[in-house]
Amino acid sequence: MSATFRRMKCRILLLQLQERESTLNSSGISKLLADIAAITGPGGVLTGEDVRSRQSSWLGHAGADVAALIRPASTGELSQVMRHCHAAKQAVVPLGGNTGLVDGALATGTELFLSLERMNRIESLDAPGCTMTVQAGVPLQTVQQRADEAGLLFALDLGGRGSATIGGNISTNAGGNQVIRYGMMREQVLGLEAVLADGTIVSSMNRMLKNNAGYDLKQLFIGTEGTLGIVTRAVLRLRPAARSLNTAFVAADSFAAVSTLLRELESNLGGTLHAFEVMWADFYTTILGASDRHTPPVGKGHPFYALIEARGGSQEHDSKRFEQVLGKALEANLIADAAIASNRTQRQALWAIRDDIDTLMKAMEPMIVFDVSLPLPDMPAYVDRVQLGLGKRWGANARCTTFGHVGDGNIHFCISVGSDAPEASREVMDIVYRELEPIGGSVSAEHGIGLEKRPFLHYSRNEAEISLMRALKQALDPHKLLNPGKIFG
Repeated sequence: MSATFRRMKCRILLLQLQERESTLNSSGISKLLADIAAITGPGGVLTGEDVRSRQSSWLGHAGADVAALIRPASTGELSQVMRHCHAAKQAVVPLGGNTGLVDGALATGTELFLSLERMNRIESLDAPGCTMTVQAGVPLQTVQQRADEAGLLFALDLGGRGSATIGGNISTNAGGNQVIRYGMMREQVLGLEAVLADGTIVSSMNRMLKNNAGYDLKQLFIGTEGTLGIVTRAVLRLRPAARSLNTAFVAADSFAAVSTLLRELESNLGGTLHAFEVMWADFYTTILGASDRHTPPVGKGHPFYALIEARGGSQEHDSKRFEQVLGKALEANLIADAAIASNRTQRQALWAIRDDIDTLMKAMEPMIVFDVSLPLPDMPAYVDRVQLGLGKRWGANARCTTFGHVGDGNIHFCISVGSDAPEASREVMDIVYRELEPIGGSVSAEHGIGLEKRPFLHYSRNEAEISLMRALKQALDPHKLLNPGKIFG
């Protein structure tokens, strides 16, 4: 999203939330912060430039000039903090690893930032039981590395792994490039602990795959963006680490070939298909044309490209099968060209093309990014309609690159129309999102709703669903103290 549009949205949000400005005056907020500092100890309350310098999104949007950033060091401390905030009707905005893209962590001067960055310990790893118990502030990459050291796998993976935190992953139900095999973050969480708006601790630290004893309360906090409760600890599900790894980059001459290839891989690779990342030609040519860091693994001129990865139990056996399956796909004209990585360096080079978002951003500036999901058969027509709509409105100034996980129904657009004016951004969003409604698609596949997608939620959720969401919010947070204004206001 353009910087201008983000600034305007923040100003609009500020005006909206100032209408329900905190009941605390300056002396009241000072007393509240003093009470909180007594709970959290040294370093538990940051103010001034230590707060203003914090970013609240991956695109570098800074938070508003809020009074303080609260940093509890335990669930108990957070519980006490929220009791004080609840009594004062003081709103808080959870701030995670700043990898979000939907303004889910924007705050105004009437709110306080809340970070669990001091709660960053891996508490235990149960190798036989394939579980890990962690605090919410642990970075995703730290969890991955610790699991790997134990010969296990934590199945969630995404580009922001170095800074994204487990609490943020849970709160947004993060996806990434392994969803096709392992599912989203929801499938990686066995149990969790959360603090409600009034300070109540809900601890459901289940370690079992099967537990049908009443409501599965952890689902209240997974994917709800910190609006119903603040996740503090979690029991994560681990898997046995794979012993084989095979990666290929292929070209295809139609989307029908891409979708058929996906099903053939799923059927013939014996459940080892790990990733299926698809790039439209506009993405491939943009990355290769805007950077000299990449050597094209296959020729240009094809409409679609796919990065395929499989992980299994035997390198020798799985490599032969991988090559045989791709060979049959080549003979069946599902693949027009292919390159198979023979070592780690080659694999990294293939993934570097798909993951080079920095180059894409520079080439497409000013850029608006999208994360949507829809049924696989509807994808080619949907992408064509979006591109047609952009062309009709902005002509040659409209540029669109398309890529995504696709195997799980998720695609991304990076769109530029030659303007970063708020009106243009809103028009682009409407073109992208309104085309999803008739095909039952989602305006958010894996990044959440936040503030950015709030006006478009009705394209993917009906009135009854939104009413039930509001009822849950009212029941758990009647004063709207947790991440106010996000998802549906």
